[in-house]
Amino acid sequence: MKAKRVVYVSEFTNGILDPSKDMEYVVKDGGHIIANTTPGCWGPMITPALRGGHEVTKPVYVEGAEVGDAVAIYINSIEVTSKATASGNDQPVEGRFEGDPFVAAKCPECGSVNPETILKGVGDQAVLCKNCKTDITPFKFTHAYTMAFNEQKTLGVTLNKDGAEQVAHDGENYMCTPENSIQNPIVAFAPHNMPGTIARLRPFLGQIGTTPARPLPDSHNAGDFGQFLIDAPHDYGLKEGDLSDRTDGHMDINRVRAGAIIICPVKVEGAGVYLGDMHAMQGDGEIAGHTTDVAGIVSIKVDVLKGLKLDGPIILPVYDDLPYLAKPFTEDEKQEARKLTSNWGVEKIGDLYPISFVGSGANLNEATTNGMERAATFLGITVPEVMNRATINGSIEIGRHPGVITVTFLAPESYLKDKGILEMIKQQYKC
Repeated sequence: MKAKRVVYVSEFTNGILDPSKDMEYVVKDGGHIIANTTPGCWGPMITPALRGGHEVTKPVYVEGAEVGDAVAIYINSIEVTSKATASGNDQPVEGRFEGDPFVAAKCPECGSVNPETILKGVGDQAVLCKNCKTDITPFKFTHAYTMAFNEQKTLGVTLNKDGAEQVAHDGENYMCTPENSIQNPIVAFAPHNMPGTIARLRPFLGQIGTTPARPLPDSHNAGDFGQFLIDAPHDYGLKEGDLSDRTDGHMDINRVRAGAIIICPVKVEGAGVYLGDMHAMQGDGEIAGHTTDVAGIVSIKVDVLKGLKLDGPIILPVYDDLPYLAKPFTEDEKQEARKLTSNWGVEKIGDLYPISFVGSGANLNEATTNGMERAATFLGITVPEVMNRATINGSIEIGRHPGVITVTFLAPESYLKDKGILEMIKQQYKC
């Protein structure tokens, strides 16, 4: 298929990122991808025919991207289209899945695995097996809410029972579910446990990245959710060492918003860039396990970075999202530093620039170790040096509990120049 300067993506996976599948969309190096993304998490979680916990866009082949390269993804814009959504803390329903409720939902009556469903009525028993009309939902809420947004998409407010049920009866319209999506709208459950709560919108992408080197459920393309696949009884079970094939596209890091740059590893020919799981807002950690999943329009630009070998993503967040200690120094601060070097006989100091490494693992400790090791390997330094730099010139921040973090710090100019990304960082922070 001929590569295009602009690719419009309106089709979605069945929840599996499979590198053996032909990529139907092809974009030029330096080209743009525009996608109408589906709501993540809860809608797919109550749609057993989706096998990955999410419903992300079909991967896009990037011309010229080869294994061992990297792809820089520039997030130009993120626009929420949903008028309302629902979310909350989850609890799996025993007897309705084989090993993993995200991947292998099973009808408790007829035994069908990943069957199609029908939606009847509202409430948490509205999703029925198409074969036998039995309540099949593999997840229920423990505490949850329905939220409506203002027209400007700057604020949301949680609804009472009447409002939640009004939304539930016209779920696809209120959620603006894309035409090619097959997920059941989560607003059909009409949760209303904390009405009258106001929240600010700051949309970002929970899923953005490149296709892993082996078939993985999309929500499990990370070191924490990937743990569910180890020795799992379904088709996508694997051994612990196989998780190195992941690309950590499922980050749920709220700094992955408009204006940020994500540098992603290429582990399959063509990279296979995909998007999804847009959130209206989320505090660090996504501590409830889920947040406000929404549909939306995303525009990104992609550049191939030849020979830039990575294990996991690097983020260049917008300036305001940098930790205080990792912000570039001002000219006044540099002048004061020069006085110090002169007073103490220190040789000329070099400039420092921000960089943020994603780490993931079974828990936050393992994720932190993973992030520091990735940083050390990429920059050709030791983990103790990363520790010191992240302590005095940066921060460890939680992306998702239980096991996604970022290691952010100011790195010396020479380190970044050697890797060929110095100019990109200078342009991002205008320094």
